Amino acid sequence: MPSERREESTMMQYHIQYPTINMEMTGRNIAQLRREAGLSIHDLQEIFGFTTPQAIYKWQRGATLPTVDNLVILALVFGVPIDRILVMDTAGAPMPIHDRTATLQSRC
Repeated sequence: MPSERREESTMMQYHIQYPTINMEMTGRNIAQLRREAGLSIHDLQEIFGFTTPQAIYKWQRGATLPTVDNLVILALVFGVPIDRILVMDTAGAPMPIHDRTATLQSRC
């Protein structure tokens, strides 16, 4: 019995609410960063070597997320860190990841 209680109390101490990536807001962010970089969808298509622009349209609509390697390329092309591209949901409100990191660091 005592070991069961210890295990239960340990599990309760580590209840973590994990953030989720907001795909729609991330897509909007990709579109905005693309425009700010002065690039067209066709330009990105050529950079990635895609035969069609469908993947880029899906990213911008929030239907899918770029793969990790494509996020690295987007960050290089846009001249921003990856955490400036992704937007995550925290407590119901979308927040760019770099803002969330600063919030967490200020609490430590």
